[in-house]
Amino acid sequence: MKFYRLSAALPFAVLVLTATAIRDTRAIERTVAVTFDDLPATSAGAVATDTATLEDLTRRLLTAIRQHNVPAIGFVNESGLRAGPTADDMERRIGLLRMWLDAGLELGNHTYSHRDLNTIPLDQFQADVLRGETVTRALLKERGRTPRFFRHPFLHVGADLETRRAFEAFLAGHGYAVAPVTIDNDEFVYAAEYAGALRRGDRAAAARIADDYLRYIDEVFSFFEEVSRRTIGHEIAQVILLHANSLNADRFSAVADAIVRRGYRFVTLAKALEDPAYRQPDNFVGAPSNSWFSHWEVTAGRKSIPTPAVPAWLSSR
Repeated sequence: MKFYRLSAALPFAVLVLTATAIRDTRAIERTVAVTFDDLPATSAGAVATDTATLEDLTRRLLTAIRQHNVPAIGFVNESGLRAGPTADDMERRIGLLRMWLDAGLELGNHTYSHRDLNTIPLDQFQADVLRGETVTRALLKERGRTPRFFRHPFLHVGADLETRRAFEAFLAGHGYAVAPVTIDNDEFVYAAEYAGALRRGDRAAAARIADDYLRYIDEVFSFFEEVSRRTIGHEIAQVILLHANSLNADRFSAVADAIVRRGYRFVTLAKALEDPAYRQPDNFVGAPSNSWFSHWEVTAGRKSIPTPAVPAWLSSR
């Protein structure tokens, strides 16, 4: 009889456990917003910076983004639009931003010339922000849209709290919200070394760098997932910082595959920022500035959280 009673109760127990498992799975659904800085492309991370090369880089990067249905946002340094020697170059580089918009993606402001809020006067930095929206705002207006997000160069939010708050008020007055980063990383180191190897014609070195980049990105996600659980109590909607460069033009498809394998769904930046975690107190100033997890921890009086380091063999090259 004892065995019979356990057997009869078992279906109900299984149902309860299954329902709990489904709720738990939904509760920890992983989402991430993918952001790319330094459009039209980083000079150090591009194999070459002539307009034709940047057009090819952009096409390949956008193809990978579209293949994985990633609602990415690209943050623009408009000084890069004027880096070509002719007026035709500028028009073609503006065409790179149109390619992002034609792909259904979003553009944000990253200042005109990638200056550092921690080291220059606030009025000069604000002028650089306004100068950096001229083309982008016009392109978005053609589509009935306006720029919504600003990304701080170097992720430097100000050397002191007075400057930080004054600048945030300036941004709000011009319709911008700050684009935070939770999954910070040193992808730019890989990108510079990768581009350098390709310039030298050393394809074996480039392949090694690109392969380890994928390992590193997986390590970075694992690191910040644990940080999120430890500091927030659960995994939040993440925001990853990448760059428009040759490495991602060649390998972002593999990066996206790796992110999906970790159980993530790609969301817009606006959707990610609906997470209540982004409304925590944040009084961080100075440097080094990296993940917003570090912002929140320092604000709470705890230690800053480092960005995972690249391997010694790469950083010592």
